[in-house]
Amino acid sequence: MTLFNGIRPFYSHDRTSAIFAITLLVVILVFLVFTVSLVAILPGIRGRGRLYSFCRIVLSLFVGAIIVVVNFTGDWGAGLATVNTSYKAFSNETITARVGLHIGLAGINVTLKGLPVNQLNETIDYNENFLWRFTMNYDEQYSLGLDRGLPHPILYVAEKFHSRSPCLVYGQYRFSGHYATAMMWVAFCAWIVTNVLFCMPIVVYGGYMALVTSAFMIFGVIAFSTTQNVPQCIIQFGPTTLKTDFGASFWLTLATALLCFVLGVIVIVMDHCVPEKLRIFFMLDGEGDDDDEMGKGIMNQSFADDYGNDLYLKKMKNSFGNKDFVVYT
Repeated sequence: MTLFNGIRPFYSHDRTSAIFAITLLVVILVFLVFTVSLVAILPGIRGRGRLYSFCRIVLSLFVGAIIVVVNFTGDWGAGLATVNTSYKAFSNETITARVGLHIGLAGINVTLKGLPVNQLNETIDYNENFLWRFTMNYDEQYSLGLDRGLPHPILYVAEKFHSRSPCLVYGQYRFSGHYATAMMWVAFCAWIVTNVLFCMPIVVYGGYMALVTSAFMIFGVIAFSTTQNVPQCIIQFGPTTLKTDFGASFWLTLATALLCFVLGVIVIVMDHCVPEKLRIFFMLDGEGDDDDEMGKGIMNQSFADDYGNDLYLKKMKNSFGNKDFVVYT
């Protein structure tokens, strides 16, 4: 392949997704495998314990999946506009297209789709990522976009987030994304500790850790919402303005944080008011939930004769949670 003024005339196109990516699909698949594996053991649990276990598994894995997934989504902020704009720089040819901007914790994604797709003897359907992760340089990616000759609308939107752009929004979005990411990973660690405590007799501490998980998720939401404190950069295409607002990932994270808060409060209140029911829900009462099937024990009369009926019966009740025993000979 020859060079034209030091620039390659053709470039391989790295196909990306505006919201979902391969990493995101892998995370979802991992949590689905965990869910199926845990649900598969439910038939071995008798009585109401099966339903209680199902509720705990679904709620716990749902919260964990949301905490991890939103770190890789690109729609914490989103905007969409139908515009009539120039297709190439220094050209009078215009196109009608839909321009989309998706802002994530790690960068932005700009989409351009023609209406119709085929215009000017070309297929106008672009989807480009510009990332600011710790190991990536946003300005370099923007420069590569210039070298590749990306359409003017995409470069115009990406330029607004350049570190030297007059908009001065790059630093705010970049640091807000980093802090939000850190808060979400701390929330994930707190979620793991919460599940461990829920499997132990000290269930109430699991409720406290659920509140901690909720708190860090809310901190992440607050960190990203600080981007609204800076003057909004106007992205203007003729008479049309591309405006962005909080996206699905932002609201999903906030809703999950509130869910963790409510669950934590419920566990703490039940521990103070009805601790026995809380232990039954977490299957920590020592006798399961089959009161009709497991409510009575069987005592051998020959052992009772050796030790004395009253003494032997008292020992059996202390050992098995004050059950009623049926004596057989």
